[in-house]
Amino acid sequence: MIAYIKGQLTTIEDTSILIEAGGLGYEILCPNPFRFQESINKEVKVHTYHYVREDQQTLFGFKKKEDKQLFAQLLNVSGIGPKGALAILGTVSVPEFVSAIEQEDDKYLTKFPGVGKKTARQMILDLKGKLIVWLPDEKNEDTIFYQDGLTSQEKREHIEDASEALKALGYTEKEVKLVRAELEKAKEGTVDDFVRQGLQLLMKK
Repeated sequence: MIAYIKGQLTTIEDTSILIEAGGLGYEILCPNPFRFQESINKEVKVHTYHYVREDQQTLFGFKKKEDKQLFAQLLNVSGIGPKGALAILGTVSVPEFVSAIEQEDDKYLTKFPGVGKKTARQMILDLKGKLIVWLPDEKNEDTIFYQDGLTSQEKREHIEDASEALKALGYTEKEVKLVRAELEKAKEGTVDDFVRQGLQLLMKK
């Protein structure tokens, strides 16, 4: 089992990154590869899940260990495969997802691609109570919760990831800074939401 890979990040694609380590190039599928944008051509450590089946071997990579652990938990849910698990992790933070599971918010869970009401209920049944270690600390007075469980810190991280994705699409630092101020006024949003909003704002300028 490959627990992690440490090496030089050489390439970022729409769905994957390429890490060169020990003379080998590892193609690693990621929920949001552009989260690694600031580390291009630098040494990075990527937490990996080695997915093995009779007809395939695939490496899935994550910036945070808890993302990898949640991915593994999602694969144990009937009706959720690697593609569905990646889609979830690409649009939500771990605490936000766990909060939805603990609150049995199946309406929120069905927002993810390929997740219907039956699958949402199965996720709640299989995961409730197993992930609470990743819930935000309610005693932290500096944490502000937005609608759908998004905290101020998570919002900042989402906007940062969206900003890096916009730069990767060819927009300059100056252009991204101009729309970032507008994005920070939003009360909620996933990384993809902020990318879409950013593109709409940039096209108006």
